Order: sequence, then C-alpha cells, then structure tokens
Amino acid sequence: MGRVTDLASFAALLTPEGQKLLAALRDYDPAQELAVASRLRREHPAELVSAALGQARLRQRAVAKFGAEDAYRMYFTPHGVEQSTRASVGTYRAARLKALGVRSVADLCSGIGGDAIALARAGISVLAVDRDPLTAEAVRANAAALGLAELIEVRCADVTEIDTSPYDAVFVDPARRGGRGRIFDPEAYSPPLSWAIDAARRAPHAALKVAPGIPHEAVPEEAEAEWISDGGDVKEAVLWFGTEPGARRATLLPSGAGLLGRGLPDPAVRPVGRYLYEPDGAVIRAHLVAEVAEELDGGLIDETIAYITADALVPTPYAAAYEITDELPFNLKKLKALLREREVGTLTVKKRGSAVEPEEIRRRVKPKGPHAATVLLTRVAGAPTMLIGRPAATS
Repeated sequence: MGRVTDLASFAALLTPEGQKLLAALRDYDPAQELAVASRLRREHPAELVSAALGQARLRQRAVAKFGAEDAYRMYFTPHGVEQSTRASVGTYRAARLKALGVRSVADLCSGIGGDAIALARAGISVLAVDRDPLTAEAVRANAAALGLAELIEVRCADVTEIDTSPYDAVFVDPARRGGRGRIFDPEAYSPPLSWAIDAARRAPHAALKVAPGIPHEAVPEEAEAEWISDGGDVKEAVLWFGTEPGARRATLLPSGAGLLGRGLPDPAVRPVGRYLYEPDGAVIRAHLVAEVAEELDGGLIDETIAYITADALVPTPYAAAYEITDELPFNLKKLKALLREREVGTLTVKKRGSAVEPEEIRRRVKPKGPHAATVLLTRVAGAPTMLIGRPAATS
C-alpha cells in the first residue's frame, strides 16, 4: 500500500463515519474478523472497513503499553506500536526531565508520540519530529484525541535538519529496527548514535533512548547511563546529558526504586547459603550486582553468574529472593526422584549459566503432586548445579 493511500485511509478514520466504525470495533474478536468485515462492508466502503479493522487490531495490541483508556483513543502504525515507549517508562522519564527544570523538549524520532504525550502531560511543551508522513499524522491525531494539541507541535522532517537550540532539552529515540529485524550496532541506528550524542552535547539537557544491551564502553564519559525495567522486564537504557557524568543507575518500575553505582569491586564467591537472590535485569545490565550484594551482606555463587547468596533474608526491591532447601549436582534422575518424594506438581524452572531449557526439564521430570517448588539451573563455583527452593517474601 502506497503512502498516498495510507494517508487517505488514515484521514478517513478521522471522519464521523470512521470514528463510528472504530467505536463499534473496540471490543471485537479478531478470530471473527472475516465475518465482521463482511457485515461491515455492507454498510461502509471496503477500504474504510479495512483501515478500521487494522487500527482496531493495533489498538488492542497497544493496551499493554498504554492502558485501555488511552489506547482506544489513540492512533497507531504497526511499527509505532512495536517501537513506542511504554507509558509507565515515558511518564517516569518526563517527570525526571521536569525535575531538571525542563520546560520544552525537541522530541526527535517521535514515532506515534508516546514520549511526547508523557512530556506534555508533565506540562512540558514538545516539538515532535518524525520523517514518516503517516507517523507524523498519527502523532497529530493522538495529541488532539488526548487533549494535548496545544502542547505538542508536530513536524514531518528529517531530524538531522532540526534546529534544537530554542529547546531546554533534546530527546532522541533512534530507530533500532531495520528490514532484517533488530539492529545491534549503535552506528546502524537511524539516526546513528554518534549523531544523537552530538545533538545531546549541544543541548542543556538530553536523554537518548538506546537498547539495554549497549556496551558500557560505548557510553560517553560525560553521560549518565540508566537502565530501566518495568515489572521485572528490562525495557531500555537511557543516556542522560547534563545530569551526573559517568554515573550508572538502575531504575525499577512501577516502584521507582533507584540504585546508583558506587564503583564497587566484584563480590567474592562463597558457598550457597540459605537464601539466593536474583537481581533485577536492570541491576545486572547496569553492572550494579556488587551494590546489591553489599546491601544483602552476600556473595556470588560463581564469579560469572549474577546470583547472590546470603544467610539472612533482607528486604530489597532490587532482587527476588528464594529460600534454598537443596543443592544438587546437575542430574535429572536425582531431580525427578526428589520432586516425586516431595510431591511437587507445580514446578517453576529458572536458569542462569545453563544451556538446558526449562521446558525440557519439565518434560523430562513430569512433576506430579499438590506442592510447588522452584529449581534454579546454574553453576556453583564452576560446576553445573541444581538449586531447589521456593520464593521467599521480603516485603
């Protein structure tokens, strides 16, 4: 489908007829799409029905990121749903910029406007720039639908041609997907990370959204690097300029718990104690396992594995705790016998430093019984090991 057709179809969705269709499709079942499409085409143009069904599917997908109240009022492109910032992360970042005194932001590579919406809701005026005409129209429609049009100016342009000097801050979210999927080389981003860094250096404040797997050596010396997780899943890394040069930070949402690196050496390796702690992914990506180990008075079970062991149960937002009941060399027959003896039917399998897949373990041991257990496949002092236990509540 060409861009002219795309724009025409999108514009049709904004008409009263298009709005009526979208409202009717809010809770439709995609499994019934053929029947729904046939029925609607008796009353509406086929192209409009196709556009409305496509938008309804995208809105359903977007609920996980934006919540139902916003998602069913917003407009999306397939790429926009995939790449947009989760609302909780955008809200956190906007609050941080607001706390820095930022009143205006040039949002470069705005996508469908997830970050622009969060910034505007924080009372910050936004220039949202995207070079794709359809995406720019989606941002404009989203700003209007959410009552934020006065705070969000939309410009369809190449971000490299934008003068950002009038703005207090620059936010750049380079495209990290291409025709062949995810892009891992920061210089292959669009625009390249080096361009984004140059743009950041020219602004009083800046935030660059990058993949969480960015090598620490790729972080400029004057930047703060922050890894953000939401609900235990690492969502992104952000390079901040105009904050704390050289800082390394992990932020956990929705709690907002933040851990700042202190440059500690790696923890010592020690025998497995009564408790095992699995640090949040943002903590691991930020290389802050040592800070958590110090807080827990713990050590590592292996110098290459990010599991912390300790003798006491200490409340921490930065790691999930397990009470360990058994430590066995890796052996599926022994595991099966132990689980049968304990009457374990609900088995959670986690792994770190093991090539064995959890589904393979469940298939081989065939757990059966009324009890639950967790098995952690890992290495202890270099040896493949099975640690059996249960989650320990630390709150």
